[in-house]
Amino acid sequence: MRVALKECDWEADGEDLLVVFDAREAITLSDPDGQVAALLSELRRAPRTAAELSAALGAHGFDVSEDDVGQGLRGLDSLGLVEDADGRSLGDPDEDERHFSNLCFYGTYAALDRHRAGFQRPMREAHVLVLGVGGGGSSLVQCLAGLGVGEMTLVDQDRVEPRNFARQFLYRHADIGLSKAERAAAWVRDYDPGIKVNAVDRWVSCPEDLADLVEGIDLIAGGLDGHPHANLWANEAAVRAGVPYVLGGANRTQLMYLSVDPGRTACLACDYEDRPAEDTSEGIAYRIVENMKLSNPLTGPMAMQVGSLLAFEAQRYLTGYEPPRAAGFRVTLDLREGLTPAWQALPRNPDCRVCRLAPPREGERR
Repeated sequence: MRVALKECDWEADGEDLLVVFDAREAITLSDPDGQVAALLSELRRAPRTAAELSAALGAHGFDVSEDDVGQGLRGLDSLGLVEDADGRSLGDPDEDERHFSNLCFYGTYAALDRHRAGFQRPMREAHVLVLGVGGGGSSLVQCLAGLGVGEMTLVDQDRVEPRNFARQFLYRHADIGLSKAERAAAWVRDYDPGIKVNAVDRWVSCPEDLADLVEGIDLIAGGLDGHPHANLWANEAAVRAGVPYVLGGANRTQLMYLSVDPGRTACLACDYEDRPAEDTSEGIAYRIVENMKLSNPLTGPMAMQVGSLLAFEAQRYLTGYEPPRAAGFRVTLDLREGLTPAWQALPRNPDCRVCRLAPPREGERR
């Protein structure tokens, strides 16, 4: 294996070496004779095998075996400073250039056995069903396109209106009156012709309205409006298909997102069953909120925040660079408190009718 040094720098401090990869922290390594600095310098010169590094360090006057170098490389790997050189590339110069920033991002999480290109490939192979391409959904589409998702199916029943322009930046004046799903799909094709995109102009009135769209889908993301139970229907379609569901939205003073991992976390129906009793003041307030017709106070920055939160969670599911942050949790960001996030676990209902519909996971018993 050829080992590559990540984008880091270092400086001697007496008998120690201070190494910085992430600007938030400095790693202190004992290096009284300068051997570690020599190893880093040789790695910076070019990716090397342990045998090549052993020979190069010999030229510096350090008598170290290939096994000794291998042990040192494993130590650097545990600190997140090195990676497999051959795992940095997608194997196509044009693709590497297109995804340059994405690959740099995954480099933070790469290691000798976790390749940055290995994070990007699943994204390129993924098919995401986006429910709603309005406020948060339109910015979600832009984020997913930038991340390089391979295919998107976009579902919306609305038409572009002038009032959308405060927060939906996919659309142009010439799009007024046209299908949002069709115009969003056209934007994706213009942005990156390599992304396959399907537009579905459809009103969703039950889980079955999504049954034909979830086949072959890797993840469902977004949020539906128009009916108080629309997202419950989407939740059921996701659970039945056994694919993660990432949902988000906003009210006047809060942004919110959550994710459902069927068979592993509570689902949206579990949370709904935990609502207050209807004959209590809390239940009455809940019903009022559920049926309120808001004038949609979502601004551009709020919509983009929601879209980016959903895209981050989708990226976690699709690439595995880190575990999903909102799986089984409702995460709220309060505008009155500087968007400070708060996590609230979704109550898991062992008798949930919808959760029972989840297909068994590979290697898991139900």
